[in-house]
Amino acid sequence: MIKVLIVDDSPTVREYLRHIISTDAELEVAGTARDGDEAVSLVQKLCPDVVTMDIQMPRMNGYEATRKIMETHPVPIVVISSTVVPEQVTNTFRAIKAGAVAVLEKPKGPGHPESKRMASKVIQIVKLMSEVKVVTRHVSANKRMVRETKAIPDIPPKIKVGSGGRPAPDSVRKRAAVSRHRTGKIKMVAIGASTGGPPVIRTILSRLTEDFPAPILLVQHIAPGFIQGMTEWLGREIALPVQIPRHGDHVTAGRAYFAPDGYHMGITGKGEIVLSKGSPINGLRPSVSHFFQSVAEAYGETAAGILLTGMGKDGAPELKMMREKGALTIAQNKESSVVHGMPGEAIKLDAATHIFSPEEIAGFLSGCIAKLK
Repeated sequence: MIKVLIVDDSPTVREYLRHIISTDAELEVAGTARDGDEAVSLVQKLCPDVVTMDIQMPRMNGYEATRKIMETHPVPIVVISSTVVPEQVTNTFRAIKAGAVAVLEKPKGPGHPESKRMASKVIQIVKLMSEVKVVTRHVSANKRMVRETKAIPDIPPKIKVGSGGRPAPDSVRKRAAVSRHRTGKIKMVAIGASTGGPPVIRTILSRLTEDFPAPILLVQHIAPGFIQGMTEWLGREIALPVQIPRHGDHVTAGRAYFAPDGYHMGITGKGEIVLSKGSPINGLRPSVSHFFQSVAEAYGETAAGILLTGMGKDGAPELKMMREKGALTIAQNKESSVVHGMPGEAIKLDAATHIFSPEEIAGFLSGCIAKLK
């Protein structure tokens, strides 16, 4: 059985989450907490396999509780929060930075047309995140020195360079990566991510500067209402300007553009954003598959495609399409992925020319690609 601790200051929400979780035979509610302070205590007492964490609570909010839990008794934490209050959205991403592994919108109650879908998503994510391995985050006295979770390892694992290449020292791998691709200019960097993506994206983008020679376009699967908060959070964390584009916007180098809620995002060869309300692909809108196909057709060998942590296979076949058109393609390695579904599928399809950790993706972009100006 998977033991779940529910943390929320609302008795109604606690009971509804208890009901949802109790409908699955593999899940068991180990206990409930009314605020972050009680949550920290119960985590040590009950040793749950996973925690669902509200953000806005009295005494101690969900961000502070997440930080304390990850410092003292690390456990996978799924933030279940409201998107109505801007402060809650901000603290949601602070909690992710502190070690929370996923974020969900609070499920609508019985009778709402979305209630069954949202309840099913809670069960799916809680079960999946219970398997994530986390480690203690050691924080110094000034609260600034943090050792990351396994999702972003301190020591990069060995990597395959190209298809079938043997691992080599880091400098050799990076030189080989560039030479095996070409010396032409990369005009577009396309990134797709899902579960576990926000902290990985932060790690990658935080290593880049405003003079990066290409625009960076991203599709991040996230609960409706959170993408605006994510871009605002990243805007405070990284040097690159971050924005959610409108249909017809022209992209420029040195900026990061995130697909908006509920729209597929594409790009023309002239660098113009194309947003559409087309049918969901792989059950998703925005879809990485739609996005990567657009980039493959518009930019071909002048593009770089990167597929990060996430459930399912969205974007994997299209990353292979990008590779077949001559693009440089990267999949996140298994060791650093919260969920290795999407990048794992890409690797199975031989869609990735390189397999990197987040730090190595950042180094590759800031080093090798940035030099091809």
